[in-house]
Amino acid sequence: MSDYEEAQPSEEEETTAPSDLSPEATEQEDSPTSTQVEEIDSDADWDTDLEADDTDQRARRVTPTELYLQACQLCGAVPASFYLRRLGNSTLNLNHHGLGPLGAKALAIALVSDLDVIHLELEDNFLQAEGTHYLMEMLNENFTIQSVNLSNNHLQSKGVKCITKLLAENVSIKSLKMSGNGFVDEDARTFAEAFANNYRVKELVLSHNQLCEKGGHYLGQMLGNNEGIETLDLSWNHLRMSGAVALCAGLKVNVTLKQLDLSYNGFGNVGAQALGEALYHNNTLVLLDVSSNRISDEGTRVLFQGLAANDSLRVLRMASNPITKVGALALLTSMKNNPKSALEEVNISTVLVNEQFVELLDTILQDHSTLVVQYQGVSGSITRNKKPSDALKIFQGYLDERKESFMDFFQTLDNEGTMQVSNSDFRKAAQQAGILLDKHQLEWLIQNFDMECTGKINYSQFAEQPS
Repeated sequence: MSDYEEAQPSEEEETTAPSDLSPEATEQEDSPTSTQVEEIDSDADWDTDLEADDTDQRARRVTPTELYLQACQLCGAVPASFYLRRLGNSTLNLNHHGLGPLGAKALAIALVSDLDVIHLELEDNFLQAEGTHYLMEMLNENFTIQSVNLSNNHLQSKGVKCITKLLAENVSIKSLKMSGNGFVDEDARTFAEAFANNYRVKELVLSHNQLCEKGGHYLGQMLGNNEGIETLDLSWNHLRMSGAVALCAGLKVNVTLKQLDLSYNGFGNVGAQALGEALYHNNTLVLLDVSSNRISDEGTRVLFQGLAANDSLRVLRMASNPITKVGALALLTSMKNNPKSALEEVNISTVLVNEQFVELLDTILQDHSTLVVQYQGVSGSITRNKKPSDALKIFQGYLDERKESFMDFFQTLDNEGTMQVSNSDFRKAAQQAGILLDKHQLEWLIQNFDMECTGKINYSQFAEQPS
């Protein structure tokens, strides 16, 4: 009898444990047979036996807790008590638990028959390719789990092979998160081949890897062929130059992608131009993040030419690019020239705009009342000609009427308790509250509260203010 038979799962909390993990074996408990376990790679030297041989020994009763503890003992792994406490929950979060390959093996044995877990979080557990292999074997048997987070687990290329083999067989996985695993360009090729005909996975996260120019070509092919992925995160890679152009060529013909995160890639103006062409033709993308991509005013101009004909994009994030008031005006001009524009949120929160921008934005808001544009502040005559006391007195008067303090007002906007509120959030709140500040006074007030031009107001400065 193999080690795994000692830790066989049960279908209920306390039932007779089957002598094989496959459904067929559960119907033939009294007939001793043997099952040959298939290896993932012919050159793999890992123990791949997640299925136990049948024996003629009387099956014994085992609970899920006993199953997991026995599996840990057999694998030489330290049990994760958190797992035992979360039995029966749909989300199993074992992020940062240091499971290692053997811990993953024990967990895989326990999860084969677990019908409760839908979301499996295993970030930062040093699983490596070996531990991933055990988990992929488990997922070939378990069809309840729908999302898996394997980020920061040192998977590298060997782990990619395990994952892509699973993609060809599993029908339940809809979300795969694999950030920070040291994937390189050839791994992008493997993923592109695996996802060419996969329509089941809806979310794919490959951020914080080492995908470069060549990888961009493979990912572009993937986007051109795939008809399933709706959310794709490629942030914090090195997709630029011809790789960025190829990626955008795939986006141009893609018909399912709704959210694309390309932040921190160094797209540059060449990539921005390719993005503009893609947006001109693409009518499914809803959210695009190109923050911190070295896109200048020249790049924004050609990017926004595509926006002038786009009627699907709702959220555009472009913070931390070397954009000036010129690029900001180009954005608003493209929106003004596109009556079908669907944009609802634009983030250029690191850009200092001018009065012309504010006036044009006011005009656009007359037709697009739900639009929110986040910018750092307003330079020029707006800030020089207004007295501090005017705006401060109006704001203070508003608070006095409601018997509130500065701290009270800002705390209602700070859901995370960081003692900071973005300039855009304060601007929006002040406008919605009906505070009698004109646009010039409001911008002066924001800059007075954010003296260092960080884009955020640290309201701890008001802690000593009287209520």
